[in-house]
Amino acid sequence: LTAALAGAGLAISGMTFQSMFRNSLATPFTLGVSSGASLGASVYVWSGLSIAIAGIPGVSIFSFAGAGFAILFVYGITKIKGGFSTTTMLLAGVAISFFFSSLILLIQYVCDLTHSFRIVRWLMGGLEAVGYDPVMNMLPFVIVGCVIVFFQVNGLNLMSIGEEIAISRGVDASKTKKLLFFATSLMVGGVVAVCGPIGFVGMMVPHICRLIIGPDHRYLMPATILFGSAFLVGCDTLARTLFAPVEMPVGIITAILGGPFFIWLLLSRLSERLVFQE
Repeated sequence: LTAALAGAGLAISGMTFQSMFRNSLATPFTLGVSSGASLGASVYVWSGLSIAIAGIPGVSIFSFAGAGFAILFVYGITKIKGGFSTTTMLLAGVAISFFFSSLILLIQYVCDLTHSFRIVRWLMGGLEAVGYDPVMNMLPFVIVGCVIVFFQVNGLNLMSIGEEIAISRGVDASKTKKLLFFATSLMVGGVVAVCGPIGFVGMMVPHICRLIIGPDHRYLMPATILFGSAFLVGCDTLARTLFAPVEMPVGIITAILGGPFFIWLLLSRLSERLVFQE
């Protein structure tokens, strides 16, 4: 259940980002949400705290707080720049992601060996769930995010064609982007707080579904939810059985699959461009 929820949340977030940015290489971590959550978890491990609130582990609380801080940071930079430009938001997210990653490296350097290993292990992403607490902690964020995206499906269809076209058809592009930005950040923050940063799911799953189902988000969204859930469950099963009884972090499996997929996607886009120019 934890894998299914995490896969669905990451996949829907990826689908939304790819449509907003009109770029199939966009990922849920584009806006620095993952780096913010990772920084929060690193600070918690470095501090040596051992707390839990309402059954929620302290590392999850700190990582979600870090994700929220990253969201506010990106949103604040975008507002200072003026308007709600997608380009500004994307560049701000990339810059903040690099900055937070450097802070994580600094924390690892000043930590002792045990804490440094815990940080590295968390950054790999994993689904070591025992009981239903992780499911219940993640469920509200994924459900609320999916509901918001569902009610913005028509606007997302028009925005994926072009922002000017969406505005000409009566879509409030600025409001729609804010809602989608909030929904995707909520889902990614909730998933990363529980499972750690599991990469490439949000890039691979929506693109594969788009090739099979087509670009209409009325059908693409449910397909992405189902395939995202099944994909991460399959990856987690592979991680648990490949070197049994040793259990690998599922983030390693998704990264191994995502790297070649990213290269294939890049080369296919490049070949399409060359054909078009000819």
